Amino acid sequence: MKRVKIYITIALLFASIISINAQQLTLDECHTKAKQHYPAIAQYNIIEQSKDFDIKNANMAYLPQISLGAQATWQSDITKIDIDIPVPIDIDIPVPDKDQYKVTAEVNQLIWDGGVIGAQKKMATADAELQKHKLETELYTLKERVNNLYFGILLLDERLQLHYLLEKELERNYDRVKSYVANGVANEADLSAVKVEQLKSKQDRVEMESSRKAYIKMLSIFIGEELGDKTKLTKPLANDVNSLVIQRPELQMFDAQQDLINSQKDVLTSKNLPKIGAFAQGGYGKPGLNMFDNKFKTYLVGGVRLSWNFGNLYTYSNDKRKIDLQQAMLETNRETFIHNVSIVIPQQQIEIEKYREQMKDDNEIISLRKLIREAAEAKVENGTMTVSDMLKEMTAEEAAKQAKVLHEIQYLMSIYKLKYTTN
Repeated sequence: MKRVKIYITIALLFASIISINAQQLTLDECHTKAKQHYPAIAQYNIIEQSKDFDIKNANMAYLPQISLGAQATWQSDITKIDIDIPVPIDIDIPVPDKDQYKVTAEVNQLIWDGGVIGAQKKMATADAELQKHKLETELYTLKERVNNLYFGILLLDERLQLHYLLEKELERNYDRVKSYVANGVANEADLSAVKVEQLKSKQDRVEMESSRKAYIKMLSIFIGEELGDKTKLTKPLANDVNSLVIQRPELQMFDAQQDLINSQKDVLTSKNLPKIGAFAQGGYGKPGLNMFDNKFKTYLVGGVRLSWNFGNLYTYSNDKRKIDLQQAMLETNRETFIHNVSIVIPQQQIEIEKYREQMKDDNEIISLRKLIREAAEAKVENGTMTVSDMLKEMTAEEAAKQAKVLHEIQYLMSIYKLKYTTN
């Protein structure tokens, strides 16, 4: 009883070691890891930080704007008051100097900017969202590349599994023909023919194993995780695509472009509206506010200022037409994308149905090929068929099994192609 418990413990230990070494991986996990490992993923933070800086810079316009200035001038003429006053009245009317000086400090506080700052903040947000959706579109293309590698490995795994069975079958037939040679039913040439098939089978296996290693290596690079030769990929479920509504990230990118165009229109409109602000100016100069006082004085001026720049109206029409052209180009790109995807969807649906129909007959073909091969083996044993002809039947049976595996993987791959097309 103790020995049985020891054997069970050892068996469980080996099973756990094998399960650890044989790493399991799903297609969804590969998609997630490939996206996380993609170098461009770091652009998300860069885009967000850049947007925050743009918004903060726009908000700075609400802060008081301080400016300093200094000026020294000489003028050829000055303001004079020419009044003839009869004598003996003695009135001294001061005359300003021709050289004048002033140093000023001015504070301007924006009260209303016509909506420019709000439109700029909206445009910064829209531009950031557009950059994010462009990045999402770029990351989405990773799915197709990962799918190709993933299903390629699945196909090689299935083919290798069948190949191992073929090699065992060839080994069994080699032993059988060897006994036939000993009994005089077959000759050395027949034995050599089986040996040739064994060597060819070995070459095919080596080639498939090498291809699998290359595929695993490429998938490792995509997901940023070292995968070993023992890595087992889980075969995804063959769930048909129920909804054919196109939900690709490209459509969200087009929507983000539309938001950016709308924000550009708002900025263009707000630039042509008046601005209202408060200001205060302090200065020191000669003369001060009293132009007839030729002494250096300090002074203070404050008030409300309205400004309206009509110069933007000169280019408003052309700027608006440029935005309208961007709008038209966006609509054309959107319609072209939807049109191209709509063409691909029926083709992929037909492809799925084709593989589904082919799979219906695969099992029957394999069963019939097995019966033919078994009959060929019996004929060889009875001496009514050559070993070469029997090997041809074995090859035909193997080809039928390989065709079934190929159809199953192609069927899965065609479903996931349609899923990729529609998202």
